[in-house]
This record gives sequence, C-alpha cells and structure tokens, in this order.
Amino acid sequence: MNIRDIEYPIKKEMNDFKKKLRSSISSDNSIIDTIVSYILKRKGKQIRPILVFLTSGLNGKISASTYRAAILIEILHTATLIHDDVVDDSNYRRGYFSINALWKSKYSVLVGDYLLSRGLELSVENKDFKFLGVLSNAVKKMSEGEITQLKKSKSLDIDERTYFKIIKEKTASLFSSCCMMGAIASNAKENSVLQMKEFGLLVGQAFQIRDDMFGYLSYDTGKPSLNDFKQAKITLPLIHSLSNVDNSKKNEIIRYLKNYKSIDKIIDFVKEEGGIEYSQSFMNNLIEKAYSILEKYPESDYKKSLKNLLNYTIKRDI
Repeated sequence: MNIRDIEYPIKKEMNDFKKKLRSSISSDNSIIDTIVSYILKRKGKQIRPILVFLTSGLNGKISASTYRAAILIEILHTATLIHDDVVDDSNYRRGYFSINALWKSKYSVLVGDYLLSRGLELSVENKDFKFLGVLSNAVKKMSEGEITQLKKSKSLDIDERTYFKIIKEKTASLFSSCCMMGAIASNAKENSVLQMKEFGLLVGQAFQIRDDMFGYLSYDTGKPSLNDFKQAKITLPLIHSLSNVDNSKKNEIIRYLKNYKSIDKIIDFVKEEGGIEYSQSFMNNLIEKAYSILEKYPESDYKKSLKNLLNYTIKRDI
C-alpha cells in the first residue's frame, strides 16, 4: 500500500489542489515567493489534505469548500513545520535543507507568519468561519503541546500520561481538524463531524507513535534516524521500557540520552524491555478504534481509501 493507491479516488482533486495551493500562497515579494517555491518543490506526502478530501467524500460531496479546507490545513501545517525547525534549530526537513538552514531563523519565522496570515485571509474572504473555529483551536493545542514538550525535555521526566497529552495536542489535533473540516465542507450533520473528530484523533496518535518508533527501528537498517536522540526526546518506546526497571538503570539510560552517547545501548535497552512491542500494540489498538468508526459508513471508494490509509499509517517506513 502506498500513497498513490490511497489517493486513487481523489487523484484529480489532489492535482487541482496543488495548483490552487500554489496560487493561494504566492507573493509579489520576491524573497517570500522564492521560499514558497522551495517549500512546494519539496512537499511531503500531503497526508493531511488527503484526509480532508477523503473525509469530505465519505460524508457527502467534495466541493469548493473542501479545496479551501485542504489549502488551509496545508498552509497551517507548513507554517508550523517552519516554526518547528527554528525551535529545534534543525537544518534538515525530509532529507533537504530546511528553511531555517538556508534563510536563517528571522526569515523562517516571518515566512511562517506570512503563511498563517494568508490562511486567515483566505478564510475571511470566503466567510469560512467554521473552519476558522476548528483551526484556531488546533493552533492553540499545537502550541500548548510544543511548550509542554520543551519544558519536559529539560527535566527528562515525561511519563505515559504526559506523552499522550503532548502527541494529542502537537500531532493529533491537526489530524482531527482535517477530518472535521472535511465533514464540515460536505455539510455533514453534527454527529458525523464529531465522529470525524474522534477518527482524526485516533489516526493522529497512531501516526505519531509510528514516527516515534522509527529511531529504534531504523537503526537496524544502517540508516538510523537520530533526531529524537539528539534532541533528548523521551517517546513511548522508551517511556514504557523505563517503567520496567529500577532507578539505577533508569538514571543510566537517561544519562546516555541527555549526553547523546551510547545510542546503541539505549536502543538495545528498549528492545529488551519490550518498548517496541508495547508501542506497536498501543498503535494497533488506536487503529482498530478508527476502523470501527469507518464501519458506521456505507461502502465507497473513499471509505476503502481511508481504510488503506489506516493500514499505511502503521506500516509505513518513513
């Protein structure tokens, strides 16, 4: 299963979306437009707009409003990634130089602000006030999640409850917004919008858990993903593993992480203590709950693709 298979029922819509997105965020300012062009040439799989279109089709008909919802989501997501790279002082994004690396933090922050303002402007111009309500709540939660994570990363005392609070706010809140806005764009009833809200929260959490497993799984391939270790992030595989040992062993592993050394020992520890299996099981349970929500809907190509997306979420390699 790959993204092209998932996109199949909305292939035309996604092609049109990419053109509309470009025209929506272009600028007469040459520096902004150069940076925007760089961003668009290196876009990822665009899971979030795909979710908007599929949930809109699942709940009714894809309309002009659906395109605007997808554009708003992608603008917001892109702006937050740019700002995240400044916060994390990251020089790479998806294997390419980040905006922060090429244009430095001042331009990065301002371009992120420009994108956010364009999203607000588009919403106001089209009177998409319901979208604004959903997005403003998502931005608030994402900011709160980022701040909580920053605070906790200094003390390295994140427990499972705090971890899920962070990923619900940082990642799942935007996935939830995608699904809600897709339903709203197709004039779905309130009950359906709420079902899509829960569906998005489940998928978003599963998506983040899979991301957090990559650092441990990729080490076996010879191409380890070390960013979480460099930033001393404590994620679910490590949280569970640390809960199984005494304070002496816990302090030893935390010391390795804090000083960014003996990464292989941290990874071996997590594997020995069942951190990978535990995370996999938790992720699978979330996806099963998401499947149960989809089963309430009649069969359609959109439903089939959403099921495929769930499968892709827990099996993707990157």
